[in-house]
Amino acid sequence: MEYQGSCHCGGIAFTVEGEIGQVVDCNCSMCRRRGGLLWFVPDSAFALRTPRERLATYLFNRRHIQHHFCPTCGIAPFGEGQAPDGSIMIAVNVRCLPEVELDALQVAPFDGARL
Repeated sequence: MEYQGSCHCGGIAFTVEGEIGQVVDCNCSMCRRRGGLLWFVPDSAFALRTPRERLATYLFNRRHIQHHFCPTCGIAPFGEGQAPDGSIMIAVNVRCLPEVELDALQVAPFDGARL
């Protein structure tokens, strides 16, 4: 399935393909405050539809994940990082996919606070 996603104002737009089997609810200091639900996909399943120059990026802790957000509305629709095998993974905030029924998702807690 293909999903259309964006930040609140539409300044960052993207498409992502795949089946959402499970999403992650992380409790690290960033995710806890942001409240996102993350779906991890390979970068080949993700297409940014707006120029990269529109992205603001935040790095923290070990600085391994690029947490992208919109400088206009502040919404963080996705992040990018490297998987253990070296491939690039995209962490899509499924709350930024309007057609997804959030109550139907299988949510797995992740203890990022203790990493």
